Amino acid sequence: MSRLSHWAAAALILAGPAVQAQDAVIPARDAEALFTSPDPRLHANKQVVYHIIRNLLESGRWDQAGFFLTDRYVQHNPNAASGLGNVVHYFVNVLKVQPKPLPERITTPIVAVMAEGDLVTVLYPRTVNGPAGQYTTTWFDTWRIRDGKADEHWDPALKD
Repeated sequence: MSRLSHWAAAALILAGPAVQAQDAVIPARDAEALFTSPDPRLHANKQVVYHIIRNLLESGRWDQAGFFLTDRYVQHNPNAASGLGNVVHYFVNVLKVQPKPLPERITTPIVAVMAEGDLVTVLYPRTVNGPAGQYTTTWFDTWRIRDGKADEHWDPALKD
């Protein structure tokens, strides 16, 4: 094989993964089940996050935020300031979220929920329209739970 053929073969091998189609990110069939654990502490932490998603994010019941978020709630999302009042202000006054009836089950598609110690991470499928077309990727939220409430939050959000 000539030197040029070796380089061409190497280039195809290296480029191979880049030209293959991505597998779509698929949500779990039973998102509710992901918010449980046989470990009582992890179960309780997952349940706090479950209610943040169901009561606050899906239903806009920000009048209930004090049940699920601490007063100091440290926010690492660059669009909302830290503190319970500031987060409520962001959702109610900036995003203009209106309260809706609580769903019987959460409707947000969820890929996985992981809990370790005081941290709970939720993975979501996300559809993006990019220059090469539409594709799915994974979004996440992570919360630190202290004394039965979310005390700190991370996500990959960028400034609006």
